[in-house]
Amino acid sequence: MSDAPEVNRPVVTPVRVVIAVCLVAPFVAMLWVGSYAKVEPAFIGIPFFYWYQMLWVVISTALTMVAYQLWQRDQRARKAEQVRKGAGR
Repeated sequence: MSDAPEVNRPVVTPVRVVIAVCLVAPFVAMLWVGSYAKVEPAFIGIPFFYWYQMLWVVISTALTMVAYQLWQRDQRARKAEQVRKGAGR
């Protein structure tokens, strides 16, 4: 057995902050109605109000996929670290 104290990884890491931002950004964008409650600029005849919301559907999907991939990578790294700690004992 080692006499060195165990050092756990912090729960809040930069990767987890990025994950949180990816998941919170669509909510903030949609709840801030004053920023998109207008008709102009129209895009191919569609008022801004509608195409902005539809654009956020695509953006939200991409951000959720990024958050998921980052989470999976973080979990794999944590599990590998636990295995290394267990093997070192």
